[in-house]
Amino acid sequence: MSAFGRFEELRIGDAARLERTIGPEDVRRFVALTGDDNPLHVDPAYAGTTPFKDVVVHGMLGASFLSTIIGTQLPGRGALWVSQSLEFLAPVRLGDRLTVTATVTRKHDRERLLELDTVIEKQGRQPVLRGKGVVKLLEAEPPPAVDARERMKVALVAGGAGGIGRAICERLARDGWRVAVGHRGDAARAEAVAAAIAAAGGEAVTVQGDVRHEAEAAALVAATVRRFGGLGLLVLAASPPIAPAPLEALAWEDLQAHLDTQVKGTFLLARAALPHLRAHAHGKLVAITSQAADGAPPPRWTPYAVGKSALAALVRGLAQELGPHGVTANCVAPGMTETALIGDLPEKARLLVARQAPLRRLARPEDVAGAVAWLASPDADYVTGETVRVNGGQVMV
Repeated sequence: MSAFGRFEELRIGDAARLERTIGPEDVRRFVALTGDDNPLHVDPAYAGTTPFKDVVVHGMLGASFLSTIIGTQLPGRGALWVSQSLEFLAPVRLGDRLTVTATVTRKHDRERLLELDTVIEKQGRQPVLRGKGVVKLLEAEPPPAVDARERMKVALVAGGAGGIGRAICERLARDGWRVAVGHRGDAARAEAVAAAIAAAGGEAVTVQGDVRHEAEAAALVAATVRRFGGLGLLVLAASPPIAPAPLEALAWEDLQAHLDTQVKGTFLLARAALPHLRAHAHGKLVAITSQAADGAPPPRWTPYAVGKSALAALVRGLAQELGPHGVTANCVAPGMTETALIGDLPEKARLLVARQAPLRRLARPEDVAGAVAWLASPDADYVTGETVRVNGGQVMV
């Protein structure tokens, strides 16, 4: 859900929501920040002697997401928390998925104040926290005017911390794009990508979110727009591990994992990004598919091939729908590429694939990034619904 931003646009009943799953790393970071190492929160043996019988997550850790929703969504940029009441209703455990909701109940125009109902529920819609908050939306000075074409040169790369994703981020930055490095949870790798871009004289920021969830996909787009003032290019490079397996060893969940990340994630990100891409009449969407979607897929790669094939079909549909708005949608389909994604494949198998390619080598991440950079450039403004194959000639259509 996008940030509202302007006080005048807000109405009683407006609401925002986000979802977060609480894991051990969240607790460790909270303890490091606050110093609250109460054994009820960090020691399973101690917690087992209490009526709770297991570790209970810090109440204020869950409550801290109220700040997230106020500062990034409702009302968003320029929000100042004035007061907040909290009533803790049920314990939060590790692994619980929290749904945080804020709803406007009153507006005070002169003071630019909002009264909010705030609720946190966990799975099963069980309330764990209720409260009321008061938020002031500051009146910021208008930003300096930015040339529309320059403002468009902002890219969000989902999966930007991976091997191909990193190469795409670095190449786009060299071409003058300001880059948001999207990642689901590997903050260290994403920060390394942003640091490398900065060291080379580019501009990058990291944005975290799970594209499988609507609120987080929208938050990735909103964070990019807040930081850079617009969005002109959306690159979809996120992918689960391949994990080759025969049919008898597969469960439907193995296919669903690829469909959720690659197809659902692309759908949610594209829908959130559309107003920004459309605003410039030169917006671009590029999805990383695979040679596995062309012809016979590699043995035991069925979930991966299904996800990539469905992604390619989705992008063609987007090309049809977005074309009248000046937005292009294309795919880049690499062959086997030298990244960690194929790290578990035997060396013999990789050498065999390389020998079968007319160019006698595997693709490198930089090869894929070059194709993305071309589709992102004005030279490809009249190219849409296409797949650029980067496979050394292994598949020729």
